[in-house]
Amino acid sequence: MRHPAVAGAFYPSHPDSLLAMLEEFVKRNPQQDVIAGIAPHAGYIYSGRTAGKLYSIIPEAETYVILGPNHTGYGSMVAVSTETWLTPLGEVKADVEFIDAMPGIIVDRDEIAHKYEHSIEVQLPFLQYICSDFRIVPICMGLQDEETAREVVAEVLTAQERTGRDIVVIASSDMHHYLPDDMCRERDARVIESILSMDTSKFYLTVNSMQASVCGVGPIAVAMLYAKSRGARAELVDYSTSGDVADKSQVVGYAAIAFRV
Repeated sequence: MRHPAVAGAFYPSHPDSLLAMLEEFVKRNPQQDVIAGIAPHAGYIYSGRTAGKLYSIIPEAETYVILGPNHTGYGSMVAVSTETWLTPLGEVKADVEFIDAMPGIIVDRDEIAHKYEHSIEVQLPFLQYICSDFRIVPICMGLQDEETAREVVAEVLTAQERTGRDIVVIASSDMHHYLPDDMCRERDARVIESILSMDTSKFYLTVNSMQASVCGVGPIAVAMLYAKSRGARAELVDYSTSGDVADKSQVVGYAAIAFRV
């Protein structure tokens, strides 16, 4: 069992308090053409409203492939978990059949990378709120270069073809970190424009040329590549910074982006 690492810190540990917050953030209007998305992973008081805008439109699916960066440095550099994940709202099972169908060339089975990592965990209560019966494929990425992203999406596409699963891909990432609010917004706008272009090489060029402090570059690239393979387009759903609710001198940016077919 993968126990919560940040319940009571990033989001409420009491189910009633957590549900009240999710009810405030998520206004369900599911849209079946959304096949992938990008959602932030900060504390809910900072990024929950923006994340909620994405989860308001994410459709129910058999399996959610959730990719997050590895902030801790523990474990394999590209790691999938097969454990059942516990949140204050109950248990979420891994889609072991889907994971078994992945070739395992770049993605290792490893629980250590996930034990203290928050980027995937904070997405789960949102999914539990919008969907009653689903499984997850949680992939933590320490390696986030473009080649690795392409290898990861190839494994996901292979498993989807082998299993016939109805999946939605979710990339967990915040945008720029610890900049004045106006600078963060300007720099994030450039990164978001490169994502909306659906050109992964342009995205990496933008991030690298700016030395952007976007933490989930690899997960974002996987979502872009998966969406592009399905002929999808990208749409900015919401944008905010922590300066909307806290001090504006050192903020973090948050974007919710949907990929539609």
